[in-house]
Amino acid sequence: MNYLAIDTSGEYLTVIAKHGERAERVFRPDCLAKHSVVLMEEIEGALARAGMTAGECDFFAVVVGPGSFTGIRIGIATVKGLCFACDRPALAVTSLDCIAYSVEGRVLSLVDAGHGAVYACAYEEDKSAALAPAYMTGEEAAALAGTFAPYAEKQLFIGGKEAQRADVCLGLERAAETCAANAKPAAQLAALYLRKSSAEEMRK
Repeated sequence: MNYLAIDTSGEYLTVIAKHGERAERVFRPDCLAKHSVVLMEEIEGALARAGMTAGECDFFAVVVGPGSFTGIRIGIATVKGLCFACDRPALAVTSLDCIAYSVEGRVLSLVDAGHGAVYACAYEEDKSAALAPAYMTGEEAAALAGTFAPYAEKQLFIGGKEAQRADVCLGLERAAETCAANAKPAAQLAALYLRKSSAEEMRK
């Protein structure tokens, strides 16, 4: 299996180039507002180190949200361009998937949405969704933490409970390989937004 997977949905940047059994992984935790500057360089570097070209990829995977509105758009636009140029399908992965697939068991994936709120999704052991992705308060998420183990990409407290740290780079790799059969034409790729952007909220 050959593929390229990227995640620009958060403060970090993940790029994975998989060429058969060989994998090149890039994880940069310091990319807030820098995705557009460093993304293509990291993609080119990962592909070169994996010993393949974009045209050799079977599909391209991208995290479509929830997370940074700007980051999500950058990632989707980049993968669409690669898909159209190489005539390959696109696989949509969520930031919540990246958390869930990094650990075993029933998981409550959490992404910080600011102001005490979170994006959340509960997963069964087989990673099927027990609760659809949603925007909720920390207290609402904490009520689910007794049934599902809470995990997040960074230090995060919900209702006084601390979520465990997840390896989102590992999660993206596992999600891409497990869900590869779900890749679709790039034209169908769309962002997963669970709330309005700050700009939209301010226009009210």
